Amino acid sequence: MTTAFFSDERCFWHGGGNYAFTLPVAGLVQPMPGGLPENPETKRRLRNLIEVTGLTRHLSMRSADPATQEDLLRVHPESYLSAFKATSDAGGGELGLRTPFGAGGYEIAALSAGLAKAAVRAVLTGEARNAYALSRPPGHHCTADFPNGFCLLNNIAVAIRSAQADGLARRVAVLDWDVHHGNGTEAIFWDDPDVLAISLHQERNYPLDTGGVEAMGGPNALGANLNLPLPPGTGHQRYLYAMERVVLPALERFQPDAIIVACGFDAAAVDPLGRMLCTAETFRILTRMVMEAADRLCDGRLTLVHEGGYSEVYVPFCGHAVLEELSAAPVSAPDPLAATLARRQPDARFDAFVRGWIDEAAVALGL
Repeated sequence: MTTAFFSDERCFWHGGGNYAFTLPVAGLVQPMPGGLPENPETKRRLRNLIEVTGLTRHLSMRSADPATQEDLLRVHPESYLSAFKATSDAGGGELGLRTPFGAGGYEIAALSAGLAKAAVRAVLTGEARNAYALSRPPGHHCTADFPNGFCLLNNIAVAIRSAQADGLARRVAVLDWDVHHGNGTEAIFWDDPDVLAISLHQERNYPLDTGGVEAMGGPNALGANLNLPLPPGTGHQRYLYAMERVVLPALERFQPDAIIVACGFDAAAVDPLGRMLCTAETFRILTRMVMEAADRLCDGRLTLVHEGGYSEVYVPFCGHAVLEELSAAPVSAPDPLAATLARRQPDARFDAFVRGWIDEAAVALGL
C-alpha cells in the first residue's frame, strides 16, 4: 500500500473579497497583492515542489468527488448551507468572519471537504497505508453554523461523520497542530465522547477567546477535548516535548480507531500569522511520532488534512518533509532555512520555562 495524496486544481481557484492581509480594504487600508494570507500559493507551491522533486512518483495522486449534501448535513444545519449556497450562486460575498468567497465558492468548499472525506475513507478501507488531503479552503475554525478564520465548512468533521455513518470507524482522535486553536472542531465535537479533539496552538492567537486548558468537553464527553496553549517562541524541542508529555498519553488513554491530523504549517518560524519557531524538521518528527502512535493504537490508520500555513516560501518545504515521512520515499527537499532557524531556537532558560508550562498543563488535563 502507498501514501495517497488528494488534491484538486479547483480548490486553488477559491477566492473573493477585497482584503489587505486580515483587514477589509476600506478607509485608509490600501489594497495589496494577494489579499488575504489564505491564498492559493502556499498549497499550489507545495504540490509543485513534490512534482519537481519526484516525490509524486512515490504517492498515489488522486482527486475526489465533492462532499454530498447528506455529508454536509451531518455537521452543518440546512439553514447555513442554504445561505452559503444562495450567496455563492449570487456571485459570492462573505458570511461569518474573514471568510470571503466568490461565485462557485460553495462548490469549491464542498470539494475541499470531499478531499478530506476521501482521504479518510481510503485509509479506513485499506486502499492506502496513510493519506494526505491538500484541502482548500481550510476547515478547523468553522463551527456548525458560523464560518470564520478562512474556514467555510469543517472538512475534518464532515469526513469523520461520513466514516462513522458508514461504520468505518467509531472512535476517532483529531490532533490539531495548526498554530491557531481548532475552535470549530472543538465546538462540533464538544459533547461527543467518541471523538477526541486535541489542539496544540499559540496561546491567544486566534480566536482570542477560545483554546484554554480548562475547556475539556461537555457533560457527556469530559476529557474528550484537550487544549494545550503554548507561549510564543515555543520552538522545535518544546513541540516534541508537548507531544511526549500530553498528546501521546492522551491518544493512549483514548484508544482511537483512527487518527486524523489537522495539519497546519503556520507554527513555522517564518509564518506571518504565528510566532512559534518550528521548522520543517519539527513537522517531520511530529509526523513520525503520530505515525508510531497510529501503528501502536489503530493499525496505522492515519490521515493528515491540510489547514493553515501562510509562508509561500516555507510551507512547501514543511509539507514535503511530512510527505517524505508518511511515504518513506527516498526523495528529499533540503530545508533552505535549516541553519538559520537552528540558531534562532530558544535558550536553556526559556526551554525550562516552556517545559514547566507544558507539565502544568498536563497535570491540569489529568495526564
